[in-house]
Amino acid sequence: MNKKIITLALLALALPLTVVAFPGDKGDFEGHHANRVEHLSKRLDLTPEQKTKVEALFKAQDEKLKSIHEETQVRLQEILTKEQLTKLDELKKQRHDKWQSKHEGLNDQKALEQTK
Repeated sequence: MNKKIITLALLALALPLTVVAFPGDKGDFEGHHANRVEHLSKRLDLTPEQKTKVEALFKAQDEKLKSIHEETQVRLQEILTKEQLTKLDELKKQRHDKWQSKHEGLNDQKALEQTK
């Protein structure tokens, strides 16, 4: 039972963490979505009205994801024991550290390619 709860908790956290895993130049959701909107605008030749609507859609999506994340955190604290919460925090830190080291390597590689 506990394994199922932890698995569900990790899955519930996966979506918001995925969003965080792809930050834009500003290192936040806003920067990420600004880059996505610009990319879509160029690739799809969006009209100014479409671009405004896409920006609003991404902003609403961010707000929903943040709300889901916050609710998940509250509910996890109600469900999990202190020990399980501590272990979950450790797992999140490990995942973040792994992601960070992977992306630092990618950033280093990009920097090297740009200097060539």
